[in-house]
Amino acid sequence: MTPDAVSAWMLSALEKDGCIYQDDVVDYLVKGDHENLLRENSDGNLVLNRNVLTAFRKLTETNVVWVKPDRYWRFRVAEDEPGRDARG
Repeated sequence: MTPDAVSAWMLSALEKDGCIYQDDVVDYLVKGDHENLLRENSDGNLVLNRNVLTAFRKLTETNVVWVKPDRYWRFRVAEDEPGRDARG
C-alpha cells in the first residue's frame, strides 16, 4: 500500500462518516500489515508517517481540518479559522 492509496482510503472514509480518527487509520494499517506507513511519536504511540500525512493534505488542503485535541479530521465549516487546525 502506498501513501497515496492510504490517503484515498482516508478521504473515502471521511466522506462516508463525516470524520476520521487517526487511531482508526493506524488500526487499519496495522491490521493490513502496512506498519511501514506508521512511525512512533515521542510518547511511544503509533501515528501516521509524514509521507501519508503529506499525501492526505494534498488531497484535502482546502476542505478538511485537523481537530488536535481529539485527533481526527473533518470537513471544514464556515466557522473554522483559516489554516489546517480546528478547535472541534
